[in-house]
Amino acid sequence: MKTKKTKLMKTQKILLLTILTIVIFGFKGEAQDAREILERVEYNMRGDASYSEMTMETVRPRYTREISMKSWTLGDDYALVFVTAPSRDEGTATLKRDNDMWSYNPNVDRTIRMPPSMMSQSWMGSDFSNDDLVSGTSTVDDYEHTLLGEETINGHDCYKIELIPHPETPVVYDKVIYWVSKEYYLPVKVENFDDFGELASTMNFRDFKTMGGRTIPAVMEMIPEDKPGNKTIITQHKVDFDIDISQDFFSVENLTSIE
Repeated sequence: MKTKKTKLMKTQKILLLTILTIVIFGFKGEAQDAREILERVEYNMRGDASYSEMTMETVRPRYTREISMKSWTLGDDYALVFVTAPSRDEGTATLKRDNDMWSYNPNVDRTIRMPPSMMSQSWMGSDFSNDDLVSGTSTVDDYEHTLLGEETINGHDCYKIELIPHPETPVVYDKVIYWVSKEYYLPVKVENFDDFGELASTMNFRDFKTMGGRTIPAVMEMIPEDKPGNKTIITQHKVDFDIDISQDFFSVENLTSIE
């Protein structure tokens, strides 16, 4: 007959084994921190450094405009975008260094430093802002995060995360909702809300494929809510995450000389 002491010892052993299993193997569930999820997203999208070649198609009810460009990034703080076509826009460049941003217009041979208020303005007439293009803000460091739950979006099982910008963050949106693929840890959909709580724009990510040795969304589509028939589509054609690049590359002087 089992004594109370024997039962207690058995219970303690089971509890100890359970704790050891958790410590050694970890939880197999979905209990993850929203910040941790977004850190993985930022790294998967950008890596330590990257080079990419892409086209941007700006669609309007009466016309469609396409430009080609190259971009370089180094961590969160350095980015450079250089337009290669069409000829009338070739040489236009945008640079981000830390919290500063510059734009170069070859038609007037002029470089201007852009104030924070210009981060929300349209980049080359598209539906992407200057901030969208060069990632002037970080989803990890510049927002408060809340994991709202899980949803299936466009066939992807996703984490749903709410982002509220810090008071000092220079953005026009008062709230952002991210849907992150649980399989790839990549964005599937982003909704931006204005200071009235109304949906301002939606960004869709699709055509997930391996480029530069990692899986990324090859197509990013921005759709403004208040402009029916308008959208801008960026398609990445080549990506390299294994590049040797330093902070010196991201200089104002390089805006006018890069090829």
